[in-house]
Formats: sequence, structure tokens, C-alpha cells
Amino acid sequence: MKVHGRCHCGEIVYEAEIDPAQVSICHCTDCQTLTGTAYRVSVPAKAGDLRFLKGAAKIYVKTAESGRQRAQGFCGTCGTPIYAADPHEAKLFNLRTGVLAERAVVTISPARPCARAARAIEPPISPKPISAMRLKCAAPLTSTP
Repeated sequence: MKVHGRCHCGEIVYEAEIDPAQVSICHCTDCQTLTGTAYRVSVPAKAGDLRFLKGAAKIYVKTAESGRQRAQGFCGTCGTPIYAADPHEAKLFNLRTGVLAERAVVTISPARPCARAARAIEPPISPKPISAMRLKCAAPLTSTP
């Protein structure tokens, strides 16, 4: 399936070929910290199937407790997470599904946690598009003068 992604500010734009059946959720402590929430949703794309149309990701290399390193690609302007990949030889990019224009038709498969999952979290998994899930948003922040 061809997908199109972009960061929040539009400085990074890409297209890729993915297999939507490969969408997965990770809820290890690193993914929780890097997203600021309970889990991260991603889908792999082969390096030859990913093409950046505009901009380039800024890279942060994280080292897990296991010693394994992962390059975290994100927009240097707005901070939107774009992908994770091997920092030395990126053959596969785990694209963050939240930046996909086609996220409404991408289906979440059962969670496949990292080896160091923080705890068993039962994300709202069902065989339906993400857009069909009833998600509650927090009230907007208000500032006081």
C-alpha cells in the first residue's frame, strides 16, 4: 500500500510502500518515553520503498539497556517523530503511523511489545481503522494572564 507522511509543520514530506498488516504497537519504556504516552504505533518500510520528497529528519541515537542502538528520525523544527532505524545500516524504517495521511485506513494488529515492555498494557486493539476508535482528547490547556 502506498502511504504519504509529513511532519506537523510540513518541513518533512515522504511517501512509502508498506504492508498494512505489519502495523504494530510497542509499549516498552523507551517507546513510552519517546512518545510521552503509553505506546508507539509503527509500520515498517524497506529503505528502497521510502522516498523523502521534502526535508530530512534530524537524528537522535538512543541506546537501550540491552546496548542496541536505534536512530530516531524526527523533524528538527516541530519535533514530530518520523521513524526509527538502525543507525549504522538502515535497511528498514519503522514509520510512525500518526504522520500518515492514510492513517484512517491503517489497521492495528495485536501488540508486539519490545523485550523490555514496561508492563502489560491492553491498548484499544480491534480489527478496525484507527479513525473508527473512540478516543478521548484532553481539554485544551488554558493560560492565565
